[in-house]
Amino acid sequence: MKQKFDIITSTCVPLPLENVDTDQIIPARFMKATTREEKFFGDNLFHDWRYKADGSFNQDFVLNNPIYGGQILVAGKNFGSGSSREHAAWAIAGYGFRVVISSFFADIHKNNELNNFVLPVVVSESFLKELFDCIAANPSMLVEVNLPLQTVTNKATGKSERFEINAYKKHCLMNGLDDIDFLIENKQKIEEYEAENCRFAR
Repeated sequence: MKQKFDIITSTCVPLPLENVDTDQIIPARFMKATTREEKFFGDNLFHDWRYKADGSFNQDFVLNNPIYGGQILVAGKNFGSGSSREHAAWAIAGYGFRVVISSFFADIHKNNELNNFVLPVVVSESFLKELFDCIAANPSMLVEVNLPLQTVTNKATGKSERFEINAYKKHCLMNGLDDIDFLIENKQKIEEYEAENCRFAR
């Protein structure tokens, strides 16, 4: 059983860059691992921006700035473009982000996030700009993401937007289920359905 998702209220980490691709999220050289090692991938999230060539922290990068933190990453338009590597979603989840907010996600990456219990929230460009402006003005400002109501609220201004999510994925997130867990949860219904259809097929 994975961690259930309900309402998250958190400070945010701003990444106001457009077209951030999966190679920037997790460089290809870290893809040799074939299992989801959360700490390994989380430690290497945005590696080439986060670390200098000598392995020291790049203090100019937002993840290394102590004034920013929280469970919500606010990213620029077209987040997760490029290759379909699931490792990018592993890295985001491994770092501790539970929500990524953007005005547009690459489809495959969006689904990879959902499959790894990270909620991708699509907002309007004007709402995204407001979030970036409010975070810049006050890094301690809060954002509330309400999955049951499918709303995201800027607590600094009180403004909200509704976001869309596949009903099946919403059910899985709210109940802490991956695809296998869902099948197991519905095993009896599946067996009853198959038995009924097999009976008519004879």
